[in-house]
Amino acid sequence: MIKILCVGKIKEKFFRDATSEYLKRISKYSKIEIIEVNDVDLNNKELNLEKEKDNLMKYINEKDFIVTLEIEGKQLSSEEFSQMIDKTLINYPNITFIIGGSYGIHNDIKKKSNLKLSFSKLTFPHQLFRIILLEQIYRGFKIVKNESYHK
Repeated sequence: MIKILCVGKIKEKFFRDATSEYLKRISKYSKIEIIEVNDVDLNNKELNLEKEKDNLMKYINEKDFIVTLEIEGKQLSSEEFSQMIDKTLINYPNITFIIGGSYGIHNDIKKKSNLKLSFSKLTFPHQLFRIILLEQIYRGFKIVKNESYHK
């Protein structure tokens, strides 16, 4: 199973529609779940990170393969990403991707990470990045199954 833990909720209908479409596509290959936790707006980076950490930790299972999405993480090609998903789901019950809030991810969660992953050195809006992640998960399954989609 794939879990995506996200700080914040998607408000825009077009992002919700894209999310639904990719969830439907991915569900042909794997169970997938998106868990949204409330973002915190305290104008204090440390307090925000601490509260968001507490909200996220409720959904992190010690048996899961944890992937934190971090700008300073490792970059993979789509092919490498697909192999990571395929091999990881053989050895772990779940892959849990974590998308932090506007201040990133608390260091305590980063320490639990099995893979620190970056899609780019660019900064993306959280709502858009969720769609990018879903698309790459879908692309990864298509690559592993040797189905046309990936170019």
